[in-house]
Amino acid sequence: MEQNVLDNFKKQLEQKREDILKGADRTLSELTDQHGNIPDPNDRATAESDRNFELRIRNRERKLFAKIEAALQRIEDGEYGECTSCGELIGLKRLEARPVTTLCIECKTLQESKEKSIGK
Repeated sequence: MEQNVLDNFKKQLEQKREDILKGADRTLSELTDQHGNIPDPNDRATAESDRNFELRIRNRERKLFAKIEAALQRIEDGEYGECTSCGELIGLKRLEARPVTTLCIECKTLQESKEKSIGK
């Protein structure tokens, strides 16, 4: 893969990593600033629902963060863009759609078929 393309992916991944960290800081700040004394039960339920939703989002982003870190490490190691299953190059369009991917489209399709057949 050309260096300028790798640099582009690296920049994109670093920006997403930074966005996730900023979002986590914002959530932490909001959660520590909130006061637990909400007298109206409806308002309290809404606040709790909003808090749970925010925490679910952060949990998903935590998992994405780990994938971003792994992708950045693969760039450093010179392995970015190689399928971890078959060793073939991952298509550029697939990497553009999902920069953290580790599988080519064929291997991902096979993996999803296997998961579907065993009911995961």
